[in-house]
Amino acid sequence: MFTGLIEMRGTVMAREVGADAVKLTLEAGQMAAEAVLGESIAVNGCCLTVAAIEEECLRFDLLAETERRTNLKSLLPGATVNLERALRADARLGGHFVSGHVDQTGRIAVWEPRGKDYRLEVEFDPAYGRYLVPKGCIAVDGISLTLAEVEKDRFGVWIIPHTRSVTALEERKAGDLVNLEFDLLAKYVEKMVKPQG
Repeated sequence: MFTGLIEMRGTVMAREVGADAVKLTLEAGQMAAEAVLGESIAVNGCCLTVAAIEEECLRFDLLAETERRTNLKSLLPGATVNLERALRADARLGGHFVSGHVDQTGRIAVWEPRGKDYRLEVEFDPAYGRYLVPKGCIAVDGISLTLAEVEKDRFGVWIIPHTRSVTALEERKAGDLVNLEFDLLAKYVEKMVKPQG
C-alpha cells in the first residue's frame, strides 16, 4: 500500500530483456542504500519488488502484464521515474490509498503553466470514468492528485510548482503516456452495490 506522495525521483540506468523477465535497473540514491531485497517500491505508481541492490542502484523484474499495462515498457536509459516506498503502518496517510496496481495508461493532452500553477489534462479509457468524481482522487504516475474536472474521456488536475519540481512531471510533455490508478475505495463500493450474476 502506498500514499501517492513521491519520495524521490530515480533515473533509468538500463532496461534489458532477459530470458525470464525484463530487468529494469534504476539509480535510486539513498532509497537504494535503505532498501532490502523483496521490498515493494512504487515506480511511476507501479508496485515492483526489489530483486537486486548494487550500490545506489535497484533492479526490478517486470512481468509481461506489467509491461502490457504500464508506461514502464517505454522507458529508456536516462528517463526519470517517481519512487515511493510502501506505507509503514505507523506513518501518516498524507495522500490517498494507492495500491500500486496500475489500471491503464492515459495520454497527456494538456500540460502547461497557467499563472503560477500548472494544468494537466489526461485522456483515458471512458470505461474507467465511473471511478472519477470532481474533488475525488487519482494516482498519475504514482502521484496522488485531486480531480478538478471530469469529462467522458478526459480529466483535469491542477499541479502546484512544488509537485512539478520534485516529481517526474517536470520532464513530461503533451503526448506522453502516464500510469493511472483509479480510486481503490470506489472499486470496492462498486463491487458491493453491483448486483451479482
